[in-house]
Amino acid sequence: MGALAAVPALAAPPPAQGPRPGARTRARALLRPAPAVLTVLLLALPGDRWTVAGGQVAPADVASLGLLVCCGVLLARGERPRVSGRAAAVLAAPAVAFAVATAASGDPLAGLPGFARLLQVFVLVPLAVLILLRDRRDARVLAWALVALALVQGAVGVAQHLTRTGASYLGQDVRAVGTFGPLNVMSMATVVSFGLVAAVCLALAPPRHLGRAWRWAALGCAAGLAAPLAFSFSRGAWLATGAAVVSVVVSVVVAAGLRIARRALLLALLGGAVLAGGVAFGSGMVGERLGSIGEVTGSPDQSVIDRYAMWDAALSMWRQEPWTGTGPRGFAEHRDAHASLALSSGSDTGGAGHGFVRQELESPHNMYLLVAGEHGLLGVAALGGGSAVLLVGCIGALRAARAPDVGLVATGLLVWTLANFLYADIGGPTTVLTALAFGLAAWWAFAPGARAEGRGAR
Repeated sequence: MGALAAVPALAAPPPAQGPRPGARTRARALLRPAPAVLTVLLLALPGDRWTVAGGQVAPADVASLGLLVCCGVLLARGERPRVSGRAAAVLAAPAVAFAVATAASGDPLAGLPGFARLLQVFVLVPLAVLILLRDRRDARVLAWALVALALVQGAVGVAQHLTRTGASYLGQDVRAVGTFGPLNVMSMATVVSFGLVAAVCLALAPPRHLGRAWRWAALGCAAGLAAPLAFSFSRGAWLATGAAVVSVVVSVVVAAGLRIARRALLLALLGGAVLAGGVAFGSGMVGERLGSIGEVTGSPDQSVIDRYAMWDAALSMWRQEPWTGTGPRGFAEHRDAHASLALSSGSDTGGAGHGFVRQELESPHNMYLLVAGEHGLLGVAALGGGSAVLLVGCIGALRAARAPDVGLVATGLLVWTLANFLYADIGGPTTVLTALAFGLAAWWAFAPGARAEGRGAR
């Protein structure tokens, strides 16, 4: 009977070899940061932006909507990630302030596109990043996507400078602008700066299991990005990058052990040597541009005069409407009524495959003054207070973390953005990177998964 009983078992077909229980979970985890990574990588594509509702939309902006769709899918599936009260307050405050300023403006309907843009940058995309990133591996993938994008755009920019096919600068087509064209001269500088800061941070304090090859690869990427950053001729990007690198090095020296502190100082010295070498190798133009940073108050050029005039115009709007400002995108409409006669009619652009274009000056090139002029004290308090809470949260999380490479990336990119806001504002195809920087900072400061190296922690 025992032998007979065994026959059916032997003759029975083997059970179907379906996927192991954890395979689908692992595949889902691998795809989780994909929407954010795709949003970054689409900025490598050349091409013009589309005009929608009076504003220009880049493919990366459309991809950023995918982040919101993915969050909606997660919520529909019953996955409800924890969002702390502080994170909710930091992200909700700008939404309320911008909504009140829009409603109080003279033409709320005309301000809706600007209101939607502000929601995208400071509320919706950061919230999506906070929800989608599960652990440090996800954040590490996103950081390397920023480095990869910077390498691609930086290579194009270096070729433009060497072959004199870039944007026009002092009568020569030598300004590196990547695939963004002369109308967005700051975009390549922003991309390269983000990649350089991310690469330095990834090299400073990586996990032990990644090995030395990881660190040297990140260092090599950072060194390679110094040249295109120099050839961008962007004084603002240089200053913001310096502030970000110094801030993360100081954070490591203060919060980490002596071994990592020595490494941080060594990297800082190497980085300074690379940047100095890049300036020396570049051209006399780079040195002159670098030297002009200290001359903006003594003998400013017309671009600096225009910037001062627009700053004064934004302050005048603030004084006229101190609480809610003129409303979203109100600066361009009210500029001539508040600007001095020193303001020129526009900025000359050309080169990089484009003809001469006179570009209108429609923003004060200072995000804090732009918010003050268009959203008043309410907007300044919401944006400034939220940014301060994020920065304090990021630095506090660094002190409690081991191998905080992605924490340094989040902190460094936030510092870069806040420093760059002193002489730039949102606008252009790389605006989505600002949103991702705020989202990464919110994730590191508030998400429990930021403390986890493996998947699934939250």
